[in-house]
Amino acid sequence: MADLTAESLGCDPQQILVASTGVIGRPLPMPILEAGISQAVAALDENTMEDFAHAILTTDTRIKTASSAIILEDREYVIFGIAKGAAMIGPNMATMLGFILTDACIPQDRLQQYLRTAVNTTFNRIAVEGHTSTNDCVLALANGTEPIHDDDQFLVFNAIKSVCAQLAEQIIEDAEGANHVMEIRVRGCRTDAEAEAIARAVASSALVKTAVFGHDPNWGRVVSAAGYAGVMFEERDLTLTMGDIVLYQDGTPLAFDTSVASLYLKENRNVLFDLAFKLGDRDCTFHTCDLTYEYVKLNADYTT
Repeated sequence: MADLTAESLGCDPQQILVASTGVIGRPLPMPILEAGISQAVAALDENTMEDFAHAILTTDTRIKTASSAIILEDREYVIFGIAKGAAMIGPNMATMLGFILTDACIPQDRLQQYLRTAVNTTFNRIAVEGHTSTNDCVLALANGTEPIHDDDQFLVFNAIKSVCAQLAEQIIEDAEGANHVMEIRVRGCRTDAEAEAIARAVASSALVKTAVFGHDPNWGRVVSAAGYAGVMFEERDLTLTMGDIVLYQDGTPLAFDTSVASLYLKENRNVLFDLAFKLGDRDCTFHTCDLTYEYVKLNADYTT
């Protein structure tokens, strides 16, 4: 694929980056790819970005794009991103492809640092069913010619992170069969790693996902997932709030109106679980979705 593309473009194969998706273990249909590469190269122009965004979709129901602009010394630079992904999504970027493009001039080592840092707190903090894939990638390309001053690098990084965050959230919004988008907010941990471990455990719990799908405010599933995350804490260290309904405070289950809590899940597509600890000042926000009949249906006969 790299050789064919390079030949069509007139460049070195080392300049070609290959991304792939599809059913694991099935060889790629090379005759189709060989014909498609030459046709795609021939059709390239400044208006083909939307075509590209559509071309990479699989079970996605919509294209996923995001952008952020920054003004430096009276010149505007744009960070533009395209991604695909709707299922087989886990916190190691899952079966998703992401492409970040910019006309800013950013040295390769610095761009790599920015991308890795941004990915760790965006793409790596989403999950549909927690199943990671073999073919994920996020690529960043910078083709600017005029170097950006060191004093402005923070603005560039924030723009890259913003684009990554927008794309990650769009993936969860488009998750296969999802009725709810869930934000898992973990606060007051000793380290970032502990906060992420707890958020990941809650977000990946099939029991939490199915409870939200069924509008069941079963707080015990959330608390127990936090408990098996591998982070040491006492029950009294944790308070759990769903939306603005406190379910569990300082280790004590609270009396609450289950019908009101259930209605919150029924009437809101976007659901918040806030886990507040008393261990430190580190936090993590994770995004996931519920697990529905439609998701099972879509994936039960995926290849047959």
